[in-house]
Amino acid sequence: MENFVRIVPCLDIKDGRVVKGIHFVNLRDAADPGEAAQAYAESGADEIAFLDITATVEKRRTRFDVVRKVAEKISIPLILGGGLASLQDIEQAFECGASCVSLSSAAFRQPELVEKAARKFGSRRIIVAIDVDVNENLPSKREVYIDGGRTATGKDAVEFAREMKDRGAGQVLPTSKTADGTKEGYDLILTRAIAETTRLPVIASGGAGCLDHFYQAVTEGKASAVLAASVFHFGIFTVRQVKEYLKAKGVAVNL
Repeated sequence: MENFVRIVPCLDIKDGRVVKGIHFVNLRDAADPGEAAQAYAESGADEIAFLDITATVEKRRTRFDVVRKVAEKISIPLILGGGLASLQDIEQAFECGASCVSLSSAAFRQPELVEKAARKFGSRRIIVAIDVDVNENLPSKREVYIDGGRTATGKDAVEFAREMKDRGAGQVLPTSKTADGTKEGYDLILTRAIAETTRLPVIASGGAGCLDHFYQAVTEGKASAVLAASVFHFGIFTVRQVKEYLKAKGVAVNL
C-alpha cells in the first residue's frame, strides 16, 4: 500500500449524471461524470470513485458505457461500484478501465463472490463497501445496510468487515448513512473500529464538511484514504486545498 493518505473524490451516478444527496436521499444534480473526473484528476486527486448508486435497486448492471467515458478522461486509478454481482461484471469493470471494484450488496448476499474475485484478480483490487447506520443493540452499535442503504440487515458492521477480510477483501469502504451529506464529519468510531479490527486500509466516507474532518479521519479514524463528494462538487474546497492542509498538519500526502 502507499505510504501516503489518498484523497478520493466520489462520483455518485444516477441516470448517467453525478448527483449528491443527504442521508442517501434528496438527490440533486451536480455534474457530468467525465468532466468532473477530469477536473478532480487535474486538481490532484489520487483516485476517483464511481458509484452507480441505483443499479442494485433497479436490478441492472452498472452503466459500463459511462464508466468507459470516465476512465478515458483520467490517468489515475478508478474505483467502480454499484450493480456488480458476478465475476463477469467485475471482469467487465476492469476491461472498461476500473482499477478496483467496490462490492456492497453483492458482498453481503454472495460472500463467496468476494473470495472468488480476490483469488482471480487479487485482494488489492477488491474493496468491500459497507453502508452503515446506528443500531444501539449491536456490539459495535453500527448495522450493515444494503440496496443503496435502503435495507437493514441486522448484521454488525465491524463483524461483517472482519468476515470480508477473511474472504479476501483488500480494502474496506464504510459509509455512514447518519453522516452522509451532512458536512458534520465522518463516523470516526466506525472507521477506527474497522481499521483496528481488520488491519486493512480503510477509506473513510460520509460527512466531510471542513478541512479538519479529513485530518480527524486519518488521525482519529485511522483511515488510509478519505473519500468526499459534496465539498468537492459544490466548490467548498479543492482536492489540492485538502492535501495542503493535511501536509501542513504533518500527514503524508502525494502533492
